[in-house]
Amino acid sequence: MDKMGLGDGLDNLQHRWRHLRKVLERSGPFCHPDFEPSPDNLSFVMGSCKILVIGAGGLGCELLKDLALMGFKQIHVIDMDTVELSNLNRQFLFRRRDIGQSKAEVAAKFINTRIPGCHVTPHFCKIQDFDETFYSAFHIVVCGLDSVVARRWINGLLISLLSYKDGVLDQSTVIPMVDGGTEGFKGNARVILPGITACIECTLDLFPPQVTFPLCTIANTPRLPEHCIEYVKVIQWSKENPWDVPIDGDDPQHINWIYEKSMERAAQFGIQGTTYRLVQGVVKNIIPAVASTNAVVAAACATEVFKLATGCCAALDNYMVFNDVDGMYTYTYQAERKEDCLACSQKPKALEISGPEAKLEDLITILCESPKFQMKSPGLTTIIDGKNRTLYMPTVTSIEEKTRVNLTKSLGELGLEDGSQLMVADSTSPNTLLIVLKFATPPDVDMT
Repeated sequence: MDKMGLGDGLDNLQHRWRHLRKVLERSGPFCHPDFEPSPDNLSFVMGSCKILVIGAGGLGCELLKDLALMGFKQIHVIDMDTVELSNLNRQFLFRRRDIGQSKAEVAAKFINTRIPGCHVTPHFCKIQDFDETFYSAFHIVVCGLDSVVARRWINGLLISLLSYKDGVLDQSTVIPMVDGGTEGFKGNARVILPGITACIECTLDLFPPQVTFPLCTIANTPRLPEHCIEYVKVIQWSKENPWDVPIDGDDPQHINWIYEKSMERAAQFGIQGTTYRLVQGVVKNIIPAVASTNAVVAAACATEVFKLATGCCAALDNYMVFNDVDGMYTYTYQAERKEDCLACSQKPKALEISGPEAKLEDLITILCESPKFQMKSPGLTTIIDGKNRTLYMPTVTSIEEKTRVNLTKSLGELGLEDGSQLMVADSTSPNTLLIVLKFATPPDVDMT
């Protein structure tokens, strides 16, 4: 056992980690103002610093490899997916024999075997399965996700951990989040300091429009072929489920069954354009992935984690764009916080709508389709005459059936006025969100 108590051996410390020691034991012009050169910095990285990696896919595999090779030894990884054949061309921690097994568990075993002394703890579950106590135990959270919904949820969770005293943020409650994203030959890396810098919700309009649709639309008023496919995928499959198994997007039988049922529903509503290829795209939510892009973005994210953990260099401020479609190009800029951010401003956000004659389903459509909100399947409650009232709740079947009638009622009929507050629950956030109605056209006033 060496003097640092890390079990790597004196020779290993002197040779293998010499590049890190040069960075962590010497000062320089790019160091953080609070950085103090010391051998203790490497001790913290290798012995104490706890990192949470969310996602063990193309980006997650690269992140785990990079962080482990940078000396981090206390790493946890969460992923709810299993290894598929189509993953093997870029998710290099997996082999054909791993198909069907948990990505998190296989990736953790691979890293632990390949890099002695590193301890990766896998969690084969959803991020929503853990509470605040679990997340508050980590120093830094790193996201390698392909889901905007999951990003927004963890963003909201970290914001909910913040503590304020007399309106001043307690810096010790800030858990930095490093987020990476890729699509084809494009990618980005960003550093989020909850309560200090722009969060995911502040820059929500940078994400492409979501491909999911409000439940009330796909169930009652489908307008697009995607609505019909989503209805079969979300509702009809669970009711009929001919094979009594979850949908497998790689199984031609499953895709063909969804295609036929989608065609039937499209014909019922006179909707054109349903194709087998479109069904595949909607069911699998296909996002193009390139291994080299994943490697570059993950390297940038891992570097930011190292900088945040040690202070050896000032962290990214705060958004880096990467593009190698035609040559190689990067650009860094500072995304700014929004004063009325739904997640981090601690203020209700205004929702503009035509007036009291607008229907509740129109309001829900805005919440789902507007770039400002991009919600998935919001449930709404309010307070009228001092009493809580559920306007619509899609996630509980019995309540959805009772409140479905409200969808076609006007806001005025439901007792909502200009300035009414709505409490909104959605899978994009672990917290209840406050929204204030703002009517564009106030009701007619008798001036006589």
